[in-house]
Amino acid sequence: MSIKAFSLGAAQEVTGSKHVFEVNGRFYMVDCGAFQGKRKESDEKNRNFDFDADKLEAVLLTHGHLDHCGLLPVLAKKGYKGNIYATPATRDIANLVMMDSARIQAHDYEFLAKQAAKKGEKFTWRPLYDENDCIATANQIVSLSYNRKMYISPDVQLEFFDAGHILGSAFANVTINPNPAEPEKETRILFTGDIGRKCKPIIRNPATNMPAPDYIYLESTYGNKLHDNHDVAMKELERIVREACAKKGKIIIPSFAIERAQELVFYLHLLTDQKKIPVVPIYVDSPMASNATSVFRVHPECYDESVNEAFLKHHKNPFGFNSLTFTTSVEDSKELNKKEGPMIIISADGMCEAGRVLYHLANEISNPKNTIMIVGYMAENTLGRRIFEGQKEVKILGDMYKVQAKIERCNGFSAHADYNEMIEWLHEIDTSRLKKIFLIHGEKDQQEGFKQHLAEAGFPNVEIVEPEKEYDL
Repeated sequence: MSIKAFSLGAAQEVTGSKHVFEVNGRFYMVDCGAFQGKRKESDEKNRNFDFDADKLEAVLLTHGHLDHCGLLPVLAKKGYKGNIYATPATRDIANLVMMDSARIQAHDYEFLAKQAAKKGEKFTWRPLYDENDCIATANQIVSLSYNRKMYISPDVQLEFFDAGHILGSAFANVTINPNPAEPEKETRILFTGDIGRKCKPIIRNPATNMPAPDYIYLESTYGNKLHDNHDVAMKELERIVREACAKKGKIIIPSFAIERAQELVFYLHLLTDQKKIPVVPIYVDSPMASNATSVFRVHPECYDESVNEAFLKHHKNPFGFNSLTFTTSVEDSKELNKKEGPMIIISADGMCEAGRVLYHLANEISNPKNTIMIVGYMAENTLGRRIFEGQKEVKILGDMYKVQAKIERCNGFSAHADYNEMIEWLHEIDTSRLKKIFLIHGEKDQQEGFKQHLAEAGFPNVEIVEPEKEYDL
């Protein structure tokens, strides 16, 4: 039996997750994500995505973030007609994310075409896909709940386990067994997708009950970093809100619309209920966050016990309270810039490369009364990364702005496990058969640090996956 694997994205970088394994000449893809980061470079990489769709037997989707599902419509346009396996919640989140991406591309096309026409320039850029492509792709998604085994081909079995990262996120456990009568000869590969953290609100802890894998494809976004613990993060959030309110300033929180926005609402609700922060208007300025919150409401099977208790038994809504407003229209979004603080604005895009948050930053970043709160990962060469690193002047929407708002960095709210949490998870799962760990989904310096931490923790056989390099399993 021949088993090989290679990666077409998220190899020595964080985004663009696309990992392929081959079993006796048949190919299977785990995730088909878009590259994110600096817009021009990301767009170029996404357009260069090339894979012979006719070779693919199946696609396995670990979760619905754009960097894991964003090129599925491109794969379908290239002729892939097979099944895309995902959990029910991931199916709904991915549909939302792909449609949002199509709308953003359509908007970009309209804007750039007008700009080119004004300058008398030839305009050749086209969206990668449109809403109809997303609908066609959605029809290929086959739902597979957690802890349910399914043969996706005669000798390949798939089982999803809860990854605890975002709603519906999963570890894809693949068992390759050409002869079921000889289980000792099977090969097991565990693709982690993104690993979440223990004690996060709403969703459960990452699962540890999967069968012992032979190989693990392990994410490494924070492979060389430690997060603040939950209590420290909550105290930081409390301090930041109280200080901003005292100055009557605005807090701008660039946030991904899925999971992070809902978690922040949950935390702010908690602090308000406990009277640890004053009642302050909170605006979630993102149509997708509003839609994603609706998806959260219909997937209680993903909740942890505490949210299940509140949501199902006592009918309390953990995703909304009186001082919270979801703004969906452009007009309502613009009105926020005219309002006086104090207020909190949670707005997408999470890396500050697109979306409404750019307009809020342009309006508020030069006012010393205001606070910009960074709560998640910022890819290299993005506006969010430049703000995070403390640059004194940044370009937003083509104009330069002095950074005079207070910059707060809160890494306790990350949805990715840090190196200590990942090593703890490795010690909790059955590693009795483990032959090798392949590191994916991380910048190279994080991966090199993680490799060292893993060796010190008793996992010496670790390889940093190189782009497109083929590995024998």
